[in-house]
Parts: sequence; structure tokens; C-alpha cells
Amino acid sequence: QLILVVNGIMWTTEVEEAFNALPGNRNALQDYVQQQVQQLSDLITVTRTPLEKPKRQKVMNMITIDAHSRDITAQIADKGCDKIDCFEWQSQLRSYWDKEIADCRIKICDATFPYGYEYLGNGPRLVITPLTDRIYITATQASHLNLGCAPAGPAGTGKTETTKDLGSTLGKFVVVFNCSDQMDYK
Repeated sequence: QLILVVNGIMWTTEVEEAFNALPGNRNALQDYVQQQVQQLSDLITVTRTPLEKPKRQKVMNMITIDAHSRDITAQIADKGCDKIDCFEWQSQLRSYWDKEIADCRIKICDATFPYGYEYLGNGPRLVITPLTDRIYITATQASHLNLGCAPAGPAGTGKTETTKDLGSTLGKFVVVFNCSDQMDYK
């Protein structure tokens, strides 16, 4: 769990370093995408070795998250974003280590959340799609404004799992209650 947090902090730091290098190096983001591809290849190589089940799960989680990170970085580079405050970057869940308070903060758009540090175990993580990213933005902005968020849609489309995965990213345990008219206070 903490490995994924540190991995997120490193990704955020490295992308922002690439943004800061853009005035002098127009290919800084593209160069970082190539570095991410190499890092992913190295992780995939690790999966080809004999690993205990918990270690394999950790590596698979890193691959899942790093693949999304690589795709986002490539998308930002392809769109020609050259400022750290571009929406494509600001709309991502970004992990920061705040040195002033010696703690992790998760940021997305104008919302900032403390990392929860609740023990969540070594469970699998969702593959993050553009729809997942949109739900993340909607849910975090609602929470930031002290509002609720109720994803709607057909059964089996991932609303519950996406909400739980967002909780995992924020270090919070999420319990989901599926209510129906057959449920009462008993």
C-alpha cells in the first residue's frame, strides 16, 4: 500500500520536473515517457521470475498504475501541454510529499486531501480508464465542496469498484451499502 503511495509521489515529482525542464528541453515530457516505458518493461521482467503471491500482487498493482501514469504523461506530451497548470495535468490524482507537515497529500484540480493511511491490505487495483478519471474528478470535487456524489448507471458498470478504488488511492477504507426497497432498519 505504501509502495503505491511512494510510487505516486515519485511519478508526480518526475512529471513536474519534466514540466519545469520544458523551457530548455522541448522533449522533456517525451523523454520521461520513454523512461516510464523502460520502468514498465523492468516491472514486467520481474513478473517472469518466481515470486510469492503477495509480491506478485504488489508488482501487478504497480504495473496497473504505472501503465495509466505512462498513458497520461504521453497524452499530456502529445497535446503539447507545456505548463504545470494545464487541465490535463491538474485533473489527475497526484500524490505529493508535503515537507512542511511531513505528510502525504493527494491533489486533483483544486481539491487537496490528506492521505488516510488506513490499512487496506494488498488487494488488486482497477485499470484506470478515461471514465474512471471523470468519476475521480466528480467525486473529489463534490467531497471538496462538502457535497455527496452518487454515480449512476446500469448495474455491473463499475460504479462501486471505482468508488472503492478512489478510496484506496486516498488511503481510506470504503464500505458500500447497496440499498433496495426490501431493506429496512432491521
